[in-house]
Amino acid sequence: MLTALSIRDVVLIERLDLSFAAGLTTLTGETGAGKSILLDSLGLALGARADTGLIRNGAEQAVVSAAFSVPSGHPAMVLLGEQGLDGGDEILLRRIIGKDGRSRALVNDQPVSVTFLKKLSSQLIEVQGQHEQVGLADPANHLALLDAFGVPGEARASVVAAYKAWKDVAGRLAAAELQIAEAARDEDLLRHAVSELSTLAPQPGEEEALSTERLRLQSGERRAEAIAAALAELTPKDRRSLGPASHLRAAARALAKLASPNGEHPAAAAMAAIERAEEALAEAETLLTRLAHEAEDDPRALEATEERLFALRAAARKHGVNVVSLPEFLVQLREKLTALETGTADIAALQRETVVKRAAYIEAAAALSALRQQAAGQLTEALALELPPLKLERARFVVERSTLPEPNWSSRGADSVKFLIATNPGDAPGALDKIASGGELSRLMLGLKVVLTGGASVETLIFDEVDSGIGGATAAAVGERLARAREAATSLLATK
Repeated sequence: MLTALSIRDVVLIERLDLSFAAGLTTLTGETGAGKSILLDSLGLALGARADTGLIRNGAEQAVVSAAFSVPSGHPAMVLLGEQGLDGGDEILLRRIIGKDGRSRALVNDQPVSVTFLKKLSSQLIEVQGQHEQVGLADPANHLALLDAFGVPGEARASVVAAYKAWKDVAGRLAAAELQIAEAARDEDLLRHAVSELSTLAPQPGEEEALSTERLRLQSGERRAEAIAAALAELTPKDRRSLGPASHLRAAARALAKLASPNGEHPAAAAMAAIERAEEALAEAETLLTRLAHEAEDDPRALEATEERLFALRAAARKHGVNVVSLPEFLVQLREKLTALETGTADIAALQRETVVKRAAYIEAAAALSALRQQAAGQLTEALALELPPLKLERARFVVERSTLPEPNWSSRGADSVKFLIATNPGDAPGALDKIASGGELSRLMLGLKVVLTGGASVETLIFDEVDSGIGGATAAAVGERLARAREAATSLLATK
């Protein structure tokens, strides 16, 4: 509920602080006493258009603050929580207007947009009076108010479910149509890419395996070259060349000539060493020959591996993907091609389903419309009983329900609902705030609030000029209805 209103430098008011208690508060005074300044000031705090004309002469700025006490779990507290503006059990709205025309909006001393300020204040207070478009007078609220008055929740839930089912299948249809249109536009390129990648047949993890094999083959090639070079040094290149073994044998033959008649050989130790060298040389040649055979790879293996690796990388560059993504990319291309080939049948099925779901929505919306039409009649009758005691016996209240064009259908149905009034017999009904005078509109809103107790959503109600031009029994009727409206709100503020 509204607990305090603080005004600084607004029109004639230099400084004013008001506190409000639960229940009915009445502001009285003759015309020109300043009641409208209070409501204009409150309107600023609630997000009304800023006007530098409201700044008191000689002041640099006008400041208005409105404090509200709300329980935990209140819709306004939920809204604040979503914006990170929690402030305990009190909400403070503040508006500052400078002489340069700039205005600032704050909630709990944190800057916010005026749009957010309006959205938040609509959860806290309703102002019913001349030229006000807040609460009951706002056409945007009329559909919800009518539903809350007399439309079963089950019917509304059925429309919500039917709308969701319709839009879900319609969304799938639109996606399928877009996919097949894209595929058809690039069909030749798509078929060529699928053929090319299918021939290449990339496999998951293939790039890493090929890179590892390439390194192994390159290392094996270097090893084979080293072994071949070593064998070339141990083995003569041709018959005319002498290898190490030939030189060792020649050295042995030369030393053999040193043998003495008595059988002693002065170079026996050297000849034994040469013999060991021959044996070691033969062993080395045998080992190297064996290693050469073990290290032998297919001479085309490295070339084939590199060709495959380079082909995969070239394909990846061509299609703008990573090599590791090629297998999945091929799957996606095949799916697009399959969608192109089978898409017509799929789209036809989705079109049929969309027609069925749309028809189901239309049926549910039509049932809801009928209930709303019935509720409109009941609301009109109920308010007709309230109008005479409020000195509005000549007024005619109308609930106008019309069917919206299909682009405007929603989960709320296909209806547009407006509350209209004609204050004189023979006049065409018009918008509430355009037809009725300030007092008439305020009393009409009071009657509506009493009838629409199920639609009450705020704890503070303001009725401007609610007793304008009335007295006696009519004033008593207004008081009675204020008491009844009090049951649906924490506090009421009336001006007279």
